[in-house]
Amino acid sequence: MYRQDRIPQGDILKMIEAAKVAPSAKNRQPWKFIIYSGNDKEALLNIMERGIEREVKYPKLPESASGIEDAKNTLRIMREAPITVCVIDPDGFSPFEALEADQRFKEINSTLSIGAAVENLILKATELGYGTLWIGNTCFAYQELMEELKVNGQLVCAIAVGIPAESPEARPRKPLDEIVEFRGDWENV
Repeated sequence: MYRQDRIPQGDILKMIEAAKVAPSAKNRQPWKFIIYSGNDKEALLNIMERGIEREVKYPKLPESASGIEDAKNTLRIMREAPITVCVIDPDGFSPFEALEADQRFKEINSTLSIGAAVENLILKATELGYGTLWIGNTCFAYQELMEELKVNGQLVCAIAVGIPAESPEARPRKPLDEIVEFRGDWENV
């Protein structure tokens, strides 16, 4: 949950400055940030809602249908936050088009680079006292959102930003023995 306090544009620019210094493959810096607030944000989220409703009736991602309820909850949280940042890969491709191997590897590298930029943005937001939600559920309304964004490329994710109205417990993490595997000559020190 978020408070409805406005976020100064200067703070948003500090977040973007942090994002833009992230490492990127071949220093391509494959990102663009479109920041929505106020009525424009509400209009964008209404379009996302219509896309989610369309996905329920006419799925483009039928194997992901179990994520629809989560997408609706994400949309509710996005409505609470005063800012939504859409993150675009200007050279990216629609997830609904087939790619050649070279294009796929470029996309993977760009997505990794964008992930680093988003993490930097989120870390700076946290440092400034804001709460964030990194959103992938835009996939359920991908085409509708891209029509509204009026940009070339790929919508990679969105980020909700606001002053937190609560302090939830940290989400559980997998234990190290499930995620780490050492190979080679290692000593257990």
